[in-house]
Amino acid sequence: MIIKEASLETVAVKASQYPEDNMVEIAFAGRSNVGKSSLLNLLTNRKSLARVSGSPGKTRTINFYRINNQFRIVDLPGYGYAKVSKSMSKEWGPMMEEYLEKRQGLKKVIQLVDIRHAPSAQDIQMYEYLRHYGLDGIVVATKADKVSNNEMQKCISVIRKALQLGPEDKVIPVSALKRKGHEKLLSEMEKLLEE
Repeated sequence: MIIKEASLETVAVKASQYPEDNMVEIAFAGRSNVGKSSLLNLLTNRKSLARVSGSPGKTRTINFYRINNQFRIVDLPGYGYAKVSKSMSKEWGPMMEEYLEKRQGLKKVIQLVDIRHAPSAQDIQMYEYLRHYGLDGIVVATKADKVSNNEMQKCISVIRKALQLGPEDKVIPVSALKRKGHEKLLSEMEKLLEE
């Protein structure tokens, strides 16, 4: 799949602000500093579609991007950043739940984890949450350029074990910096759109 057109359609904090539920949506979730914005910019081949921030925890809204006029990429708020106020992190749960439960067009949530670290308790909790909704199955291991090829397989098996992935679940190592691995992710996204 080649993404030729990508534009920010809506920024929302509640269901009444979502765009019409009339397209397939693929959402992305991950910790605040996992490189979600960089990945979305790599996938869409745009430098600043998703704003990359030096301070993690910037995405506090659900951002809907219209892609090729065919489907949406949905950027879910980053979780697990300590500097975000308690009240703000309390709002996230219901905001995410409302989206995950009610969105008819939502096909899959792609979870991002940093390849260099074992998934955190919050990563594990998020993945269990996705499994509960039947939205699991694809994990992107970001920052893949930071580990050697030898280490990569070891890191991937740590991720698989921590998230209790089955043999059919996919872990895709991606490096936004080196622009590697995203083709495999784009082809998985294409399969989802064809289902």
